Amino acid sequence: MTRNHVATGRLEADAYRAADRTFGFLVHDVSRLVKRRFERAARATGLPITRRQAAVLLYIARSEGVSQAEVATWLDIEPIALVRMLDKLHEEGLVERRAHPTDRRVRTLWLKPAARPVVERILEINLAIREEAFAGLAAGTRDALIAALDGVKGNLMAQEEAAAERSGAAADPVLEVLPDRAAG
Repeated sequence: MTRNHVATGRLEADAYRAADRTFGFLVHDVSRLVKRRFERAARATGLPITRRQAAVLLYIARSEGVSQAEVATWLDIEPIALVRMLDKLHEEGLVERRAHPTDRRVRTLWLKPAARPVVERILEINLAIREEAFAGLAAGTRDALIAALDGVKGNLMAQEEAAAERSGAAADPVLEVLPDRAAG
């Protein structure tokens, strides 16, 4: 290998190491670790639920009567994938589907009484994960981090809306209405 190839290889390795601390990688890693912590805590307490199912339950708890389509949009999943999740949650006695009062094509989602303690447990797990994640950070730093991420989300939403307007597609109003704080 020539001297240039060695130097280039070092630069590439340095670039890859630097990429580990870039915004996108950090956000992805934090999200992955929060998911892993949630799944582990849920299993440890015998909670028969995944993080995504927990997100569905929390969304329904905040907006009972929400349509299946809105939940699928919010989770950014295909409706058929949501249906499978809802089937499982229904089997567990946590979620009820009802016909929409004015549109028979729409199914609305409601929590069953057995879901209330599950929702409380999910919120407890989320709080514990948040405390783990923010351990050692001053309250002001925590608040600044949340505010900064909320600002980043707002900037990206504005770009998404502009792109949707340019393409003639509808913007995603669900992301604007409900911040993604459901699971962690």
